[in-house]
Amino acid sequence: MNNQELEGKWNQVKGDFKQKYGKVTDDDATYSEGKFDEMLGRLQEKTGKTKEALRDEIEKW
Repeated sequence: MNNQELEGKWNQVKGDFKQKYGKVTDDDATYSEGKFDEMLGRLQEKTGKTKEALRDEIEKW
């Protein structure tokens, strides 16, 4: 497992935690941020791209 895959898995865990935290506090912004972080983590793991590269690519859409 390379660094991008490991970071991707960590971002998924972090995103999941933010979603759960957002549900507990009824904070929609935290929940949405968690979903986005989880998605970035999955993309990182599958593509091997950095989080910043993926964010740049998404912003171009």
